[in-house]
Amino acid sequence: MTKFIRLRSLQTGTLHASLCQMGYALHQSLAILGAGYTAKTLHPLAERRYMRVCATSRDPERHISHLSPDQRITFDLARPDTWASIPTATDVLWCFPAVPIELVRQFADHALLGTRRVVILGSTSAYREGATTPYPPPWIDESTPIDLTIPRVQGEELLRTAYGAIVLRVAGIYGPGRNPIEWIKTGRVNRSRKYVNLIHVEDLSAVCLAALRYGQSGEIYNVSDGTPRTWNEICEEVERRWHIGSSVSGEQKPGGKRLSNHKLCELLESDRAGLRHTDVFEALAAIQKHSLNQAGPSR
Repeated sequence: MTKFIRLRSLQTGTLHASLCQMGYALHQSLAILGAGYTAKTLHPLAERRYMRVCATSRDPERHISHLSPDQRITFDLARPDTWASIPTATDVLWCFPAVPIELVRQFADHALLGTRRVVILGSTSAYREGATTPYPPPWIDESTPIDLTIPRVQGEELLRTAYGAIVLRVAGIYGPGRNPIEWIKTGRVNRSRKYVNLIHVEDLSAVCLAALRYGQSGEIYNVSDGTPRTWNEICEEVERRWHIGSSVSGEQKPGGKRLSNHKLCELLESDRAGLRHTDVFEALAAIQKHSLNQAGPSR
């Protein structure tokens, strides 16, 4: 049956759509554009599914030196002379803001992104947060209006609507080396009634792979652990568990957002997976324990 669909698709020019609907990555290789924090966790997981995984950076020898030389690629959207370095027969995970839009369009045409599986890491900042929003704020799903005045949102929408890219609107990413407890300790965040949505980097990595394999072209998926919390709640629990105090925000903050992840959970079910870190406090406890173990005994 699969052979028939593949042959028929080749004849009608619908191979891309057919394989996407059936839940197939199109290629045996993956290119990660803009390898940063998430890519470090995702890369070894992706190697279980792809024969080759390469990653890009504007300065690969400096920023992704942990990868073997054949996996490192110099790429800069602002430098068209680097575009040809992206292998042609690869799926694509786009990890940096899709701006400016004209360069995004030119690169998408050059790299034939419309013929590939493309997943973009977007942001929940795409959703408007009005000053008059009721409190607690209403739940946000993928049908909620977005702010098309934001340049990166314009780029994401171009790639989604014109090239069939899948957009992941990602909540605040945390994990080892990106710890909300440290944000509180250093005063980066304070107590407030503002809601925050979070996703552990391990779960985000699993979501990326599920989207590459089973996501529908041109679709949007909100990515969060499904449990919005206020900074008041988080700060109070951090103080109770780890005795780390926090101050009350001196300014009136908006109520934040409450992100629904129902559509995301359905995607993960297609990949026979699920979110591992739905309780942020248990996840933070594991991160703290790991940090203490790495620190070793004091001298």
